[in-house]
Amino acid sequence: MEIFVYHKGADHVDEGFPVEKLSELLADKESLIWVDIEKPDEKDNKILSEVFHFHPLTIEDAIETRNHPKVESYNNYLFLIVHGVTIETNTTNFVTRELDIYLGQNFVLTYHHESFRSIDSVKSQVRTDTFHFARGADYLLHQILDKLVDLYIPVVDDFDTAINNLEDRIFQMKKGSNKLLEEVMALKRSVARLVRISSKQMDVLARLANGEFPLIRKDVLPFYRDVYDHLHRVSVLAENYRDLVGGLLNLHFNVVANRTNDVVKTLTIFSAIVLPLSLIAGIYGMNFENMPELKTRNGYFLTLGFMLLMAIALLIYFWRKGWIFEKDDEKIES
Repeated sequence: MEIFVYHKGADHVDEGFPVEKLSELLADKESLIWVDIEKPDEKDNKILSEVFHFHPLTIEDAIETRNHPKVESYNNYLFLIVHGVTIETNTTNFVTRELDIYLGQNFVLTYHHESFRSIDSVKSQVRTDTFHFARGADYLLHQILDKLVDLYIPVVDDFDTAINNLEDRIFQMKKGSNKLLEEVMALKRSVARLVRISSKQMDVLARLANGEFPLIRKDVLPFYRDVYDHLHRVSVLAENYRDLVGGLLNLHFNVVANRTNDVVKTLTIFSAIVLPLSLIAGIYGMNFENMPELKTRNGYFLTLGFMLLMAIALLIYFWRKGWIFEKDDEKIES
């Protein structure tokens, strides 16, 4: 647990306070306190109930790590659940972690079971500059949410690159690939998670940005609207990517079907060529002694030559019909 305290008018933020002084610090309404609880234990959980006197249901939600994003208002504080992307997140394994936040008149409490890059970034800022503390608890909360949402942007950009890469690989494949199909399905699941989390989180930020809660002052609302705009962009792109990934599946099956059609067409053409040759060979294989062709000196070679000419004629016919030896359409230069 880390405790940061800003006294009004101070030129620095104090930290390193013991837990025992927390009640005394909270009693000073002129100070702003940020309590960050990382990897909490039973002792930390008691602080939520015995020092801050939070509602038992919010404490239960904080301890549990499988909650959807939401915001709830109580008598003198707000309780928020948001999700931040983890450092190991990629396009085939989109993973988020829950961050629970309490906002009061003169305090912000962040509660999380794993490290958050957004929290660490804000800590680095407040240790060197009092600006975020000096503007109030609601502005400090905005700063945390802003850093959290900004970390979604690189992930969204990676999705765009991954979709384009898979599209190129699908067009270039010569036959069906289970590995490629597995990558598309993993990407589809990751995009679905991104859509689900971003849409629910957007509802939370919309309520914060619309001035629904008195704890967020009117002059700070534009900053929340800016965070909402960033998340809205992420959500819109996620919806677009979901459609594109669905298109990748259809593209994969269409390419496989086209490749299969090419194989079937080639086999059919060879069968069509071999069929008349087999007919001729079958007729002459009956060994009728009275067949006039058998009495000619070069009858055997003439028959082979006729069969060869017939095969060439069929190949030319199929080519003229455009069934074989097709060329790709020339690219139209813009």
